[in-house]
Formats: sequence, C-alpha cells, structure tokens
Amino acid sequence: MTDAAIDLSSLTKSYGKARGIVDLDLEVKTGEVFGYLGPNGSGKTTTIRTLLDLIRPTSGTATVLGLDAQKHALEIRSRTGYLPGELSLYEEMTVQESLDYLFALRGGAGTDRMKELCDQFELDPTRKIRDLSSGNKQKIGVIQAFAHQPELLILDEPTSGLDPLMQQKVYHLIDAARDEGRTVFLSSHVLPEVERIADRVGIIRKGKLIEVATVDELKDRAVRVVEVRFGSEGPDEQTLLKADNVVSVEQRRTTVQIRIEGSMDALIKILAGYEVVAMRSEEADLEEVFLDLYREDDA
Repeated sequence: MTDAAIDLSSLTKSYGKARGIVDLDLEVKTGEVFGYLGPNGSGKTTTIRTLLDLIRPTSGTATVLGLDAQKHALEIRSRTGYLPGELSLYEEMTVQESLDYLFALRGGAGTDRMKELCDQFELDPTRKIRDLSSGNKQKIGVIQAFAHQPELLILDEPTSGLDPLMQQKVYHLIDAARDEGRTVFLSSHVLPEVERIADRVGIIRKGKLIEVATVDELKDRAVRVVEVRFGSEGPDEQTLLKADNVVSVEQRRTTVQIRIEGSMDALIKILAGYEVVAMRSEEADLEEVFLDLYREDDA
C-alpha cells in the first residue's frame, strides 16, 4: 500500500458553463476515515465519480490506491467498495436476487459475508425491491459495499434513509474498517455523523476545497462561550480583552461571559489570580465551524 489512498492534483471537472469541481488538491491517507463535507450541489458526487472513472475530468489527475484513476479503473474498482448517493436497483428482483447479481459482478467476492450482514441489518432476502422502503434499499447498498472487505470504501451519503439504529450499525462497520487499516472516503452533509466517525474532514464549497483539517483542529479554532462566576470582584473587561484569542466580554455583576476563539491558556492564567466559584464552557460542534467557514468564504 502507498501512504496515500487517494491523491488529487488540480482536479477539475466542468460541465460547459456549469461548475463541477475546480482545481482540487487533496490527499487521503491510507487507514483513515476522511469526511468530505458540503451541501448538495457543492461537488462531492462529482469528485467521487471522477475517482472511479465514471466521468472523466476536464483537467488534473486522480490517483487511487497508487494507481491512475483512468488507466487502471477496473483494478481500482475491484479493490474498492462503492455506495452511490442514488442507488438504482431492479424493481422486479427480490433482495436475494439483487444481492446475488451485484456480487456476481465482483466474481462472488464477499458472498460468504452477505448473509451475516443481511441478518445484522434485518433485511428480508425474499422481499421484492419494489416493496422496500428507501431505508431498506439503502441497506442493500451498504451490504454490497462492505461485504468483500475492500481496501478502500467510497461512501456517498451512506446513512441516507436509515433509522438511528441502522445508522449506528453503519458507523460500527466504518470503525471496524479503520481498525483493520482500510481507508474510508465518506461524503456527507450530515455533520454530526462526520464528527462522530471521521479522522479528518475536507470542506468543499461551489466546487472548491476551502478547508482540510482534523475535527479537533477545526473545533479548536471555533468561537466558544466561557461563563465564569467569581466569589467577589473579578477582572475588568479591559483586562480580559487583553488575553489572547478573546473576542468579546459581557459582564453581569460577579459573572462574566467570554467569547474566545482558539487556545484558552492566556485567559486561564488571568482567571487564576481571582476567586473562581464556577466555570462553564460551551464547546463548539462541527456544524458551527462548518457554518462559520461558509460565512468567511462568502465574505
């Protein structure tokens, strides 16, 4: 295996006057879960289809598992589990017939694990595809992507339509893949799920990659609210504003509310000189960071 499971260089796909993706430079490490974030229409699915040579880029290069995405597309697909964002199935087939067909396309790889996963996801193999809910159809997509235990999993909105219990089962499969040293490239606009399972995230906006970082790095940069209650008189507003990273201060008698971005070290050192009765910090979540980055990009 190479150090990079996915390596994109100036990857661009345009649809005439329409925008697809623009000059993407991205490296996804072998063995990590990488969350690819953006709203609908931002370029997530276009990126994925280019990786798998389902569409050809206008310019730039994509290397997957150390192989050129265009020259070695068949080998890449044989070593990859792919769950598309919009899964199409033959409506007249049963679940079992549909799975048999999908696994036959892979030469039978993963067939032994198919039944285990059907039981795990409570999927009735005798039911017709036309009679299934969107969630049960999604389970078929999950099973065919994971069962052959591929080196690379490319998952486009993998928990779409699934209830919370089934979502957790997908998360466990992703965790297991990471533990085994396999790579997961996960496209999603569901921020809590990415925060739960991803090691790093890339944020795409209007076809351009605007940020790549770990979840913790993004959250560390976010503005958080710290509320401090003092036993007697605390530091004045100007003293607190001198601390590194403090954005604003609001005082109410012996209580102060501080908005801070980044490290709290300088603030803590100031507070240490006073009688602190209680202190509460509201941690930023990934959704707040995501929205802040989009606001910055608009600005």
